Amino acid sequence: MSKFVYFFGKDVTDGKSSMKDLLGGKGANLAEMANLGVPVPPGFTITTEVCVLYLKQEKYPEEVLKQVDESIEKLENIIGKKLGDPEDPLLVSVRSGARVSMPGMMDTVLNLGLTDESVIGLTNKVNDERFAYDCYRRFIAMFGDVVLGVEFRKFDSLIEDKKKELKIKSDTELDAQALKELAERFKELIKLEKGFEFPQDPKVQLQMAIDAVFDSWNNPRAITYRKLNSIDDSWGTAVNVQSMVYGNMGNTSGTGVAFTRNPSTGEKKFFGEYLINAQGEDVVAGIRTPDFINTLGEKIPEAYTQLVDICQRLEAHFKDMQDIEFTIQEGKLYMLQTRTGKRTAAAAVKIATDMVEEGLIDRETAVTRVQAEHIDLLLHPRIDPEAKLEVIARGLPASPGAAVGKVVFTAEAAEEMAERGEKTILVRTETSPEDIGGMAAAQGVLTVRGGMTSHAAVVGRGMGKPCVVGCGEISIDSKHALFMVNGYTIKEHDYLTIDGSTGGVVLGSVELIDAEISDDLKNLLTWADEIRTLGVRTNADNPADASLARELGAEGIGLCRTEHMFFGEDRIPAVREMIMAEDEKARKKALKRLLPMQKEDFLGIFRSMEGLPVTIRLLDPPLHEFLPDKEELDEKLRELEASGDCGKIDEVKKVIQRVVSLKELNPMLGHRGCRLGITYPEIYDMQVRAIMEAACELAAEGMEIAPEIMIPLVGLVKELSLTREEVCKMAEAVMAEKGTKIDYKVGTMIELPRAAIIADKIAQEADFFSFGTNDLTQTTFGFSRDDVSKFVPIYQKAGILEHDPFAVLDQEGVGEIMKIGIQKGRSAKPDLKMGICGEHGGEPKSILFAHSIGLNYVSCSPYRVPIARLVAAQSTLASRNANKI
Repeated sequence: MSKFVYFFGKDVTDGKSSMKDLLGGKGANLAEMANLGVPVPPGFTITTEVCVLYLKQEKYPEEVLKQVDESIEKLENIIGKKLGDPEDPLLVSVRSGARVSMPGMMDTVLNLGLTDESVIGLTNKVNDERFAYDCYRRFIAMFGDVVLGVEFRKFDSLIEDKKKELKIKSDTELDAQALKELAERFKELIKLEKGFEFPQDPKVQLQMAIDAVFDSWNNPRAITYRKLNSIDDSWGTAVNVQSMVYGNMGNTSGTGVAFTRNPSTGEKKFFGEYLINAQGEDVVAGIRTPDFINTLGEKIPEAYTQLVDICQRLEAHFKDMQDIEFTIQEGKLYMLQTRTGKRTAAAAVKIATDMVEEGLIDRETAVTRVQAEHIDLLLHPRIDPEAKLEVIARGLPASPGAAVGKVVFTAEAAEEMAERGEKTILVRTETSPEDIGGMAAAQGVLTVRGGMTSHAAVVGRGMGKPCVVGCGEISIDSKHALFMVNGYTIKEHDYLTIDGSTGGVVLGSVELIDAEISDDLKNLLTWADEIRTLGVRTNADNPADASLARELGAEGIGLCRTEHMFFGEDRIPAVREMIMAEDEKARKKALKRLLPMQKEDFLGIFRSMEGLPVTIRLLDPPLHEFLPDKEELDEKLRELEASGDCGKIDEVKKVIQRVVSLKELNPMLGHRGCRLGITYPEIYDMQVRAIMEAACELAAEGMEIAPEIMIPLVGLVKELSLTREEVCKMAEAVMAEKGTKIDYKVGTMIELPRAAIIADKIAQEADFFSFGTNDLTQTTFGFSRDDVSKFVPIYQKAGILEHDPFAVLDQEGVGEIMKIGIQKGRSAKPDLKMGICGEHGGEPKSILFAHSIGLNYVSCSPYRVPIARLVAAQSTLASRNANKI
């Protein structure tokens, strides 16, 4: 018989923390805390397997319902109360719990089990009518929203109306009679909206709530969150049914959220917030601005001391920073949740390195604790300290980093503007899980309400979005699409800057500068370098990028695109003269002008990469790319004809003629790459001369120079053999002239499927292979990379493609072709060096794949080098662990 329900509680616990896939993170950790003797309200977990079955079949196996009933009975015996008892009712919470944390994305129902009858029994039992009806009105509203689909704002509106009627400001000022009247109004709203009465049978309530939590796995915000965080749609969520404890029973009760370390900075300091006389949703929803955790010791000292002790125990046990939820009921502490805490990029690095120093974890574990996205975020900009700032307000610094954008007031507006390429700052009273898409689209988030553990803060930190919360000075006027603060009026689409590190809100668009790499990150990346076996190079076309990449840990250049050097203002006239030349003599004359410029480029790059390999791709794009656009030329011709400037008319006409003659129907498959070098060998001759002269001159100065000359777009063996012969002839000639010997290599890019298929033959003419995965993707799919934006997003939405194949390497198709190229290439030359160049070399999934298929290195843009170093190490560790199994 399958086990679908697992119980947890003092002395009766079925699960443990290693069962996250089955029990979800929350259920597994509740079981583990119970095993550790931590005070946890008892309850049970319905497994993720049940969710998957329910969502497929829209019903449960009979055995599930039987095990739920048995667990309810067990819970009733432990608590000494019964579900639906009119005198002393058992009340429970029903919460989601996926195997990885998805904060706020799925649904929760609290105080389940209350009815018109049992609320009177609860009143008599606790001798507090206000408390009982506060619980009841909360339950009706949550159940109405989560289970029945009545918008929560309609319940909230009734509360605001009642407060206005009574001329009060805070929910806590509502007395028992007001709460009783609200409960009635809430039920009337449900009857009006749904056409039936609010259910009065607790078992019906429970079944409907369980269904709703399972259904919430597929709500829009959960789907969006999974997509943003690469979480598998097939996992499903568990459901946790847990006996209620109450933080809203007066001034010796409260509820809070805390972290064992600061989730923004990583500092080893207990961090969190709480509210006295409140329930859990009040903290995370940002309805009231909470107090900092360190003041709890002044109000409920014994519970605070116990809380600190338990948190230290949990961190030592789980060996990671914990995010905990707790409730204090009349002085007694209960732990409702512990999970690995979401953290900022800076905090992730600091916590990982600090825990190594503290002896909690080893270096290999530390490397796995930091994500590629964390490294990327650490290179995000910050406000220029020299900039003049007009700070118009301050809130809480919830998620560090600076952001600039146009003000928008809805998530939808942020998403729409992002699609048009416009940067925004999302300004909200408080965010809710429905705002997830807009938060992802915006550059940063600013809220009026909420604290450091509010939805905006937690999700902002998880996304790495700069976020300022609890800026209570702001007054939003949604009707007129503006907000007012301290005498300023900021309208929709006005520019605003926020600083999530200080909480500052700054008028206008402020200059931002790049962040620096911390010592902690340098240490972590050094540990990664000691672990990884995959090399990391950079794509760089100038000395500045080469120097930056080397500082960031690049071990050479994997792709230097020589065509990028041709677009400089001082070079383009000579390039165009070469293209316009009508014979070889005229072309050589123009190329002679270009030679010293190219040589100067290589001198700078070689100096920056002294002692490291530099792979230089000879000219690749079709020549028409260096000429003006025909439409621009036609316009210029019309202007000249109108002005009567006859002297230049013929010249422009000549350029137009050349543009027309060079035009190709499909230039990406046309006269480019080695085809260009074979047709006009003098172009490649000039480039090879520039490379080798620069290398010889620096070698004469005592530098170690390692040029690797790469021939692009080879599909035929004879293309490579002929071009290689010319390259070597020029290289040998230059070395003879200079009296210097350089250890140079000549290789090719594998960027056509045919090249991969005949790689064994191509390898005989090549010293190395570099997979040009951009073109290989293009030629394998038959997609034009310049046009895929028209349909790839639609393909992704329809589930035809999981990722844009130009962003994330297609392992199933392109990857298989690469495997063929590797296997065939090394069958001819076992030690043939191979790598990836192009931006796939800096994308985490693609790096893992590159490691798995035995490439020697990846190459990526300078700012992605640290990411590649980290992921390469994680790839090595993943391989080791896989081999142990």
